Amino acid sequence: MGKVKTIYVCQECGSETPQWAGQCGACKAWNSMVEQVDAKKTSSTAKSSRFTGYAGQDSKVVKMDKVDLSELPRMSSGLSELDRVLGGGLVPGSVVLMGGDPGIGKSTILLQSLCKISETESVLYVTGEESLQQVTMRAQRLGLATGDFSLLTETQVEQITTQALMQKPKVMVVDSIQTIYTEMLQSAPGGVAQVRESAAQLVRFAKQTGITLLVVGHVTKDGALAGPRVLEHMVDAVLYFEGERDGRLRLLRAVKNRFGAVNELGVFAMTDEGLKQVKNPSAIFLSKYQDPVAGSAVMATWEGTRPMLVEIQALVDTSHAPQPRRIAVGLDHQRIAMLLAVLNRHAGIATYDQDVFANVVGGVRVMETSSDLALVASIISSLRNRPLEEHTVIFGEIGLAGEIRPVPNGQERLKEAAKHGFKRAIVPEGNKPPKPFDGMEVIGVSRMAQFIQLI
Repeated sequence: MGKVKTIYVCQECGSETPQWAGQCGACKAWNSMVEQVDAKKTSSTAKSSRFTGYAGQDSKVVKMDKVDLSELPRMSSGLSELDRVLGGGLVPGSVVLMGGDPGIGKSTILLQSLCKISETESVLYVTGEESLQQVTMRAQRLGLATGDFSLLTETQVEQITTQALMQKPKVMVVDSIQTIYTEMLQSAPGGVAQVRESAAQLVRFAKQTGITLLVVGHVTKDGALAGPRVLEHMVDAVLYFEGERDGRLRLLRAVKNRFGAVNELGVFAMTDEGLKQVKNPSAIFLSKYQDPVAGSAVMATWEGTRPMLVEIQALVDTSHAPQPRRIAVGLDHQRIAMLLAVLNRHAGIATYDQDVFANVVGGVRVMETSSDLALVASIISSLRNRPLEEHTVIFGEIGLAGEIRPVPNGQERLKEAAKHGFKRAIVPEGNKPPKPFDGMEVIGVSRMAQFIQLI
């Protein structure tokens, strides 16, 4: 490799210096100097190896009508829920970044997937956090069949790519990107410069060789992926593992996917034998009560490419504080404040002296606006201490003028509810089917006052 030069660049103003300093001499910002490779002073050999052929193709202009549109064959990950989140399976040469809290199950699901793939294809698991014995013991504890499963303990990215070229796997896992470093930089592994440069080399390697690469990423205490934001831009897909570590359910969500739908959701259950796929998540998230309870409403949400039934609970109680509390788990708390204002203005139901708590059962995050009607229904039910009618599903968006707006995929939501035995649905007028729905009474509403009368 040719000689590589490094410099320190201020992340605030962009000024460069050959040595690190605690304060930028140009803009006086503190702790803003980050090490990176100086492309202008790096020898031509090293520069060529770093930047050419990033997408795995020759650099040439091609007419759009001459581009080969034959779809690359996808490879199954061995887990249908993971395939769903990825958009149908693994794409050759793609790079997938998976993040989540410590202990949530990132390494477990990748180990299970690779063991399934190894039955027919060669795979390589690169670990920078565990020994070979630890990974093997975990696979045995989970009862996994290893097949043609290869392991590598290494943290230098140049050694990883060299070994992978010799092994030629179809799928490779790097666990984790924060432990990988490149010899071109002298900063410690896990730093901004090391994560960015190591990830760039791995992505370039995957594109050039056609190897499917799965990378594990650490998260910060706020839940965001640690490291530079450009890390998420470089990869083809970003998956997040959600759920409570002491809980049973794990949710895998796609927040970026160049080969499929975003916000696709896969549901898993953590057991003694690893992660088990949940084929019917609607049945998991719905509670079974012996008697109807106040403050509970069932809605049909849309996650990626499929509908899912979830239960929204609300508790409204007299506030003894000067400022009533508005607390939401799995919902947008700012939207709750907005809906309470609409409820007061257009339905005459005031909650200015009430604490309002809302929760989505099962740890699901519902961020789409179709939850408005169900949330308002659960709040009114709790405020009146009167349960909603049984076997009723509710969904729809509420506008600031008190109007009820339709939401996408209304027919599919109704079919999912009917499949689970719901007999009554309250939906926006625009989502009401033109013909009677088999086995279900569908009521369309257009204004808040009309909706309040029904519940």
